[in-house]
Order: sequence, then C-alpha cells, then structure tokens
Amino acid sequence: MSQYTTGELAKACGVTVRTVQFYDQKGILIPSALTEGGRRLYSEDDLKRMKIICFLRDTGLSLDTIGKLLEEEDPGSVISIFLEQQEQVLREEIGERQEQMNRLEELKKEIKNTATFSIDSIGDIATIMENKKRLSAVHRNMLLTGLPVSILQWAAILLWIFKGIWWLFPVWAIVAIIYGVTISRYYYRSVAYICPQCHEVFKPAFKEMFWARHTPKTRKLTCVKCGHHGYCVETWAGTAK
Repeated sequence: MSQYTTGELAKACGVTVRTVQFYDQKGILIPSALTEGGRRLYSEDDLKRMKIICFLRDTGLSLDTIGKLLEEEDPGSVISIFLEQQEQVLREEIGERQEQMNRLEELKKEIKNTATFSIDSIGDIATIMENKKRLSAVHRNMLLTGLPVSILQWAAILLWIFKGIWWLFPVWAIVAIIYGVTISRYYYRSVAYICPQCHEVFKPAFKEMFWARHTPKTRKLTCVKCGHHGYCVETWAGTAK
C-alpha cells in the first residue's frame, strides 16, 4: 500500500503543507504511521479522507462540523443531509446576491434617468425601487380586472354592428361606469407621489390626481408639503405620511 509524506499528500490534494499540518493539529487527519525520525506518513485511506475534507471545506462547512461528521458511524448519510442543507443555504445566498445585483442595475438605470442628481435623489430612487413590486401588482390588478370589461365592450359593438343586438351596449356602459369609479378609487388608495423639490412622499386630492396631466410614471401635481407644482414620480401609497 502506498504511503505519502506530508508534502506528497499536500501536492496530491492541491493544498499547502501547512494546511495538512493544521488538519493534523485539529485532529481530523491523523497520519497512519510515523517514521523512526518522526516524519508523518499517510496511507491511501488518509488520502481519500483528505480529499473528502477538502471537498467539504469547499462547500463552506467549518472544520469542527467536518470533524464531527467524519466521526459518525455512517458519515455518508449524515454528510448527504448536511450537503442538502448547505445547498439550500448557498441557493438562498445566490438569490440574495442576485437581488442585490438587480437593485444595483436598477439604481444605475434610475440615476441615468435623473436629470439633477443629488443625495436626496438617491433617497427617491430607493423609495421607488423598494415599492416597485407593490406598484407593479397595482398595475397588474388594474389590467386584469379591466380585461373582461374590454371584452364586453367589443362583444357589444360587434353584436350591434353584425346582429343588430343593441341592448348589450348599454349594459356594457353601466358596467364600465361602475368599474371606472371602483378602479379609480382603488388606484387612488394604492399610489402616492414623490415631490422632486422637497423629496417628500404625499397624496394629492383625488380630483387633482384624476384630471392631472401624466406620463406612465409621473403626474403633474402640486406637492402638499412644499407647494411645488410639477411632474411628481409615482410610488406605492404605503410610504405616504
């Protein structure tokens, strides 16, 4: 059976001699034999054990945990469970990192779209990004609930033109009015606006918001905090004071 010196074992596993010595000190890789001069010798089983230790170390497990695992009667099954747990931890960390990356990308994009950049602007951008998912849910709900009304509208028009059936059109008109009032109030309750002047989040009066000129992400309003009149950025109403 082959035997390896500390240096040979380190080279075979791609680690330093100091690493092998450290594992020996920790008691997780004890040499199988010693020469008359006191040099450590490692067997094939020791080599396999060292490779397992390196593998587990690379997954992020601590040396104390690895040592306890290798002391088990059936280390394979226990290691399998630990690896599954470690995999879940790593997946969560990857998800968090990806979320951070997405936030950085969005921040860079928003900064490019900001005409006058300042520290307060970063606060505005952070608020917008934080509430982007909630705001998207509001827009999605409006789109999905409005779809049946649109389908009813086109059905009423086509039936009137091709079949002469006119009564469905006034039915649609009544439904559309009720829906319009309901969805407008839902939208008003769900959104607020960030003033570009004082950077406060505020809710305008319903009438002003309803008739104001707007773009997909902004609306021309008068800030209730500082009185500035101009295009304010839409955000989720949960941050309004």
